[in-house]
Amino acid sequence: MKKLISAVTGVAAAAVLGACSGGGSAAPAAAPVATTTTPVVTTTTPSPSSVPVETPSSTPPPPPTSSSKPKPSTTKPKPKPVDKPKPAAGVPCSISSGACVDLSAKKTWIIRDGKVVYGPVPITAGKKGYPTPLGTFSVISKVKNYHSRQFDAPMPNSVFFVPGIAFHSGSLSQQSHGCIHLSPGASAKYFSTLKVGDPVQVVR
Repeated sequence: MKKLISAVTGVAAAAVLGACSGGGSAAPAAAPVATTTTPVVTTTTPSPSSVPVETPSSTPPPPPTSSSKPKPSTTKPKPKPVDKPKPAAGVPCSISSGACVDLSAKKTWIIRDGKVVYGPVPITAGKKGYPTPLGTFSVISKVKNYHSRQFDAPMPNSVFFVPGIAFHSGSLSQQSHGCIHLSPGASAKYFSTLKVGDPVQVVR
């Protein structure tokens, strides 16, 4: 083994000496080749599975709480009080305008806005079997020269407040068939003052 290593070493040494001292016939040693290393740039494309995808939430957002919305006002404005005329003083009726009739006192008045504007004036009313109705009514019509066919009697200045029942000029000594008898002057005043729709209250 040692002899083999010595032989190899000798051959190598002879080769080296021949190359360095053998003269110009020997080929020049090859020039070293410069090598450049190009850096390799690698780019990594993220896989679709690695890209974060924003998915809609399966749970809807909670509705806004009632505290976030202004609550509608439940307070209604109070209506302003309306001043209603009070009943006229000194009359037995509760109406504030129209005609008031008191069968017991045999009197009548015209009132406006809680004040007596005419009266009291005397009356006669319905006799037995033909009573003058009690209650609150309204003027339904006026006829200047009415004539009753049923009783064949004139009824000047008729102001009807119930069908067939009216204020009109008539006898103040005899009772009527339900109407309110007035003097000629009083009947003219009632006819010119009272209007259709005016209240008429008859009390006892």
